[in-house]
Amino acid sequence: MKKLLVPIILAFFSLNALSQNETEAFPTDLKIDNVDLKLKGTGTREKLWMDMYTLGLFISDTQQDANKIVSGDDTSIVRLSIISGLITAEKMDKAIRDGFEKSTQGKTEPIQTEIKDFLNVFKLGVDKEDLFQFTYQVELGTTISKNGKELAKIKGLAFKQALWGIWLGKNPVDKKLKAELLK
Repeated sequence: MKKLLVPIILAFFSLNALSQNETEAFPTDLKIDNVDLKLKGTGTREKLWMDMYTLGLFISDTQQDANKIVSGDDTSIVRLSIISGLITAEKMDKAIRDGFEKSTQGKTEPIQTEIKDFLNVFKLGVDKEDLFQFTYQVELGTTISKNGKELAKIKGLAFKQALWGIWLGKNPVDKKLKAELLK
């Protein structure tokens, strides 16, 4: 009986810790420069039956559809929480490049410099439990932060549209994840 009880107790505490971390990473409300944002949804990216990362989408109007969220020139945030130790900077670089290719239907040339600047953030390292935040603000562009520290600012609505399009576009990297974000 003791052999059975120990794994059950450990599983309970692991799930409890996971849900506490998720609550901290994905609160129901965020405020940025006097703009109130609501959590639209969260979803987990799976690859080969393993959870890789969890995303959260924060927008001001939770009634918006995916097309309006991607194309809109409105303040919004995407948070990406690394939940797998299998993700490396190199794997993230490749996945993001592939995502931009899908999001732009292969037309990355107009934002190639911005993509390069974005990918440089991941070259600094990617570890389990890292929390990346991509904050788009009108006229300011997209600010990229890791664990609360600002690492880059990338100007332009076109970059934001391509980045958000990775997960929410017409050809997302994961259709299930897109559906979860839009709940």
